Amino acid sequence: MTRQYEVVYIFDSALEEPAVTERLVRFHALLGEDPGVNVTHWGKRTLAYTIKRKETGYYAIAQFNATADKLPEFERALKLDEALLRFLVVIAED
Repeated sequence: MTRQYEVVYIFDSALEEPAVTERLVRFHALLGEDPGVNVTHWGKRTLAYTIKRKETGYYAIAQFNATADKLPEFERALKLDEALLRFLVVIAED
C-alpha cells in the first residue's frame, strides 16, 4: 500500500543548491519508479542549536509516495551521507 510521506533534510551549509539537488535525486531514486517527489528548498538557515559543530544548515523539504518496504533502504542511505546533518521522515496526513 502506497502512503504519502514527508521528509525534512538539514544539510551542511557548505553545500550549494546544485550539490543538494544531486543528493536528493540520488536519495529519491531509492524509493521506486515514480515516487512523485515534490521538493521545496528553504535554503541556508541558522540552526536552533549546534549540530556536529555547525551553526547553519541548508534546509530542504520533500513530499513523496512510497510503500513501507522502501523506507529502510532509503533511511540507511540518508544515515550514510556525511553531509546530511539531520533528517526526519513522517507520514503526511492531509
